[in-house]
Amino acid sequence: MHRSDEDAQAEVTALLRELAGRADALAQLFAQLQGDLRRVAHRERYAVSGGDTLSTTALVNEAFLKLNASGIGAFSDRRHFYGIAARAMRQVLVDYARTRLSQKRGGGARHEALTAAGDVADTVDADRLFAINEALDALEAVRPRLAQVVYLRFYAGLSDREIGELLEVEESTVRRDWLKARGWLFQALESPS
Repeated sequence: MHRSDEDAQAEVTALLRELAGRADALAQLFAQLQGDLRRVAHRERYAVSGGDTLSTTALVNEAFLKLNASGIGAFSDRRHFYGIAARAMRQVLVDYARTRLSQKRGGGARHEALTAAGDVADTVDADRLFAINEALDALEAVRPRLAQVVYLRFYAGLSDREIGELLEVEESTVRRDWLKARGWLFQALESPS
């Protein structure tokens, strides 16, 4: 790890400790980590739906609002913060997809038989996102660490080394967990219900 990386991590950890219990903790933490969170959001929004989703800034802001509304104001460490932030981004993207799908299906209006090819593709993408969300919830119920690796790698965009540090396991363990999680999710998504 580079010295600047260590300094940045130490600064985040110190900020987490300093802000614990303060009412403005979440806002300050998001302001301090805005660059990292924007990088994660930018990567994630393209990974989920090819870029046709919330803007990077909107995703970070929506994740902040979701966390702020939940009353979470203190994080025990970096692992806790990144795990919660990744989960919030996932929930925001799933909620956004549900809203878009509802609007495309008429939001209660009378359904017309004619559809554009793009509408069908958007519906398939949204349905796939919902299936992934349900599969991740099921994985978390049976193998929490595997789900945590998925959240941190896929939603937070962290490297195997960073995930290993956060979860306090070896980098090789993270790679094995990632392979197990991918296999489990593939099986869950491809098996007939």
